Amino acid sequence: MSLNHFLADDLLSKQQLLALIAQGLEIKANPAKYSNALAGKSVVTIFEKPSLRTHISFDIGINKLGGHSLYIGQQNGQLGERERVKDVAKNLACWADIVVARVFKQSVLDEMAEHGGIPVINALSDLYHPCQALADYMALTETFGSLEGLNLAYIGDGNNVSNSLMLMGSVLGVNVTVITPEGHEPTADMISKAQQLAAQSGSTLTISTDIKDAENQQVIYTDTWISMGDDTKVADILAKFMPYQINDELMDKAGASAVMHCQPAHLEQEITTSVFDSDKSLAFLQAENRMWAQNSVLLTLVNGK
Repeated sequence: MSLNHFLADDLLSKQQLLALIAQGLEIKANPAKYSNALAGKSVVTIFEKPSLRTHISFDIGINKLGGHSLYIGQQNGQLGERERVKDVAKNLACWADIVVARVFKQSVLDEMAEHGGIPVINALSDLYHPCQALADYMALTETFGSLEGLNLAYIGDGNNVSNSLMLMGSVLGVNVTVITPEGHEPTADMISKAQQLAAQSGSTLTISTDIKDAENQQVIYTDTWISMGDDTKVADILAKFMPYQINDELMDKAGASAVMHCQPAHLEQEITTSVFDSDKSLAFLQAENRMWAQNSVLLTLVNGK
């Protein structure tokens, strides 16, 4: 099956995702073999939002593949304000081979993909974070050997990260549980998509507001609470979310052997320092795998397969 873009988790098949993970592991194991894989290729990376892991992992990853990376930061404003998104896409296609974009709106990525004529990679949008999810499931493949039937619980705010984990996990046959405070659940549209994907793969999807549902889990995953509270006082967020904190007691009750966090971590808020720094933490394996998983996506898109 051909892969033209990497825009959203539910647009890829199980076969495609497993191939990307396998190739990411191969590149990680034999980086020298791929040192010229992007020779002569230029990748434009556009970031409307700040980034540490995504920016650096793409920039260094492209260099490791022998390609050229050009970074465009927030100084140019949001795409579509200064000139039409389709015009930006068509211009970039005149010079670049791939576009990587971290944007405020998924619709911008979709428009770029429609009009640019070159592959577009979603480096984070309001709806999805597929590069993060791919790196996460690559880390879980390394840790557990297989994803099929794995039990993973995401606990915290329903956001782009939980959307991607839920969707990609459902495609891959992972039993995903999403636990959020009331009013912070994934949208009905995202839940419906994930339910359909889970039905196809034979996995289960559980959406809950009860922390007690974090039982019989092999993996616990959390993300920052603060980013979603732009118009809410931090004290109010903490009061509402503290019962959902990942701590030693919750890990013991869940029976989980691994904990994940996409970072940046606000220690003693969504996760305690002791758990984040424990030998159960996969946070830095996730961070490392951002580069290898993204390199797999870049290589697949360049090869058009």
